[in-house]
Amino acid sequence: MPQTERIVEADNSAISNIFGQFDSNIAKIEKEMSVKIVNRSDGIKIVGEEENCQRAEHVVRSLVEAASKGETISTQNVDYAMSSTDDELEEVGAIYDDCICRTINGRPVKPKTLGQKKYVDMIRDNTITFGIGPAGTGKTYLAMAMAITAFKNNDVNRIIMTRPAIEAGEKLGFLPGDLQQKVDPYLRPLYDALFEIMGADSFSKNMERGLLEVAPLAYMRGRTLDNAFIVLDEAQNTTPEQMKMFLTRIGYGSKAVVTGDLTQIDLGDGKRSGLTDAAKILKGVEDIGIITLTNKDVVRHPLVQKIISAYEKAEQKNENKKQVHINKRQRG
Repeated sequence: MPQTERIVEADNSAISNIFGQFDSNIAKIEKEMSVKIVNRSDGIKIVGEEENCQRAEHVVRSLVEAASKGETISTQNVDYAMSSTDDELEEVGAIYDDCICRTINGRPVKPKTLGQKKYVDMIRDNTITFGIGPAGTGKTYLAMAMAITAFKNNDVNRIIMTRPAIEAGEKLGFLPGDLQQKVDPYLRPLYDALFEIMGADSFSKNMERGLLEVAPLAYMRGRTLDNAFIVLDEAQNTTPEQMKMFLTRIGYGSKAVVTGDLTQIDLGDGKRSGLTDAAKILKGVEDIGIITLTNKDVVRHPLVQKIISAYEKAEQKNENKKQVHINKRQRG
């Protein structure tokens, strides 16, 4: 097949960023897309068959744009760019323009995928947002970043964090201590985000003043939550009754984000998940946003995406087997 070449203009700092340590990022693109990529004085040269070359150019251009906006190009950026369609790559620049806040160490907190960008925009535009998706898609972390930003901007007076006190497939037994100490292990992911973004000192001061509140979901009953940003985490483990109770607590000037992973329901005994019900019942209701993130939005170690995909395939295979068995019984 005839070879073609394309040049993507970029300055030296962007080129160094994109190529990565020991050219690891470029080596990955070359291997996956069957092209040869060379660092030239006037930019990045891509050589290969026409179709491969064109596709690789789209990927490299999106990475150049990300680098120009201060993004440190990682394996995750490269994998996401390669897995995106050409139309999606045209929109990637909008991701890196959206800085939600900065951590206590000055690191910008931004969405890293188009799915995460839509999630963040949905939180901004709606009073209640449901973020549904697998582990590692940033559901909880981004919700906490938006909560802290709203709190710092005085859009809300306090942050309330809650989740159902359900163990993840194991019984922990009696936990010693007062209510706060009993609940803390269940809310560790929320604390981690608060510490990283807000800092330990600010966190402690605001907790003492009652501006940060942590409580199990059962303690929300009977309350009206005005001027607050409320995050309900692990919502797949709510019952329909609990979910309805929580959603009807929302008061004036408040926002709520409900996060959950429908593949990790720990309710047992055939109980329905309140998150599953709410996503169906509230679809299309004004001022309520519902988004489903996918394994494409996973921003943890690349292996996490592969693990999620493998489990999804196995579950689909089991479902197909069950359906075949049901069909045989019906025919028999």
